[in-house]
Amino acid sequence: MSEPKPPPPLRFLTVEQTAEFLNVGQPLIRSLLKAGELRGIQIGGRNTWRIGLEDIQSYIDEAYRRTAARIAAGEIDESLPGEDD
Repeated sequence: MSEPKPPPPLRFLTVEQTAEFLNVGQPLIRSLLKAGELRGIQIGGRNTWRIGLEDIQSYIDEAYRRTAARIAAGEIDESLPGEDD
């Protein structure tokens, strides 16, 4: 008797899973989708969204780039919250 095959790795996450993955609220994820800042696809019903893992990584990479640019431009302080000067 052969061993059962493991399930394939997830390719898409729900809005809820994406919010949990990024440690943010679902309203923020829906807002990012609506603004086009986070790519996603609608499947079936009106509010049935799926977000690709590659799209989440692209969003994270762009957020790092924007943050570094804002720090370099002096728009935000380089110190982390709670750090002593």
